[in-house]
Amino acid sequence: MGAAAVLSDRSEDGAAPITPALTTPQQWRSYLREYSELHLRTASNADERGGLAAEQRTPRWLGYEPAAEQTVAAAEQRLAVQFPPSFRNFLLTSDGWPGVGDWVDALYSCDNLAWFRDTDEGGTAIDVAEVFFGEPDEEDEDEDDPSPPTVFERSLLVASGEDHWLLDPAKPGVDGEWTAWRYEVKAGELQRFASFAELFHFCREENNPVTQPDPGDMPAHSTGLALPMPNLAQALKPIRPGTVVPPDAVGGEE
Repeated sequence: MGAAAVLSDRSEDGAAPITPALTTPQQWRSYLREYSELHLRTASNADERGGLAAEQRTPRWLGYEPAAEQTVAAAEQRLAVQFPPSFRNFLLTSDGWPGVGDWVDALYSCDNLAWFRDTDEGGTAIDVAEVFFGEPDEEDEDEDDPSPPTVFERSLLVASGEDHWLLDPAKPGVDGEWTAWRYEVKAGELQRFASFAELFHFCREENNPVTQPDPGDMPAHSTGLALPMPNLAQALKPIRPGTVVPPDAVGGEE
């Protein structure tokens, strides 16, 4: 049901996309405007373009209205954290986003942000991960390579679909950024990025029909962690006596 744990650096070829500076709402606005134009220009068919609301097609903007400062502050107060700069300024540019790439359906607005452990998807992921890695402990909190249960327990869920995007507040960088994780549910894999901006840009470039970078490339200071976790698309064995997690529980209830 899983492979041995392997920590690998996928940046040796040096071909990973370089993340542009995204530290202000103005920089995000310019970046997201260009992304919107590119997406609308290269949409593969009318059905894809037709999935966009009129208010997105007409101004050539895929996103939403900016979150007010008070809205962002209220979300921070509700979650008892201060968001990292790149994510906070993203919200001040667009309060959510329809999705990035093929595997994320939506980036959440301020009102829908939640700790992964408090969601249906997170509860299932934690239960499954604990079968393979055991429960998180205090020593794991200080490790540079935390176990999946620890990451899941302490991270903020900011985007979902077939994949989930998580922001981990445990060890902020000197710039205030949190480690970002892409959790590929079907592959049972966590990929680490230095910030929300880096994760967003990597996923955008990974699925960009114009640049077409190698999906195996990772930023120079990021690593891919192949986890010995089961393929959650298949039926799972009982986690504990009397408790079975069905495969369709990973995505939460409809």
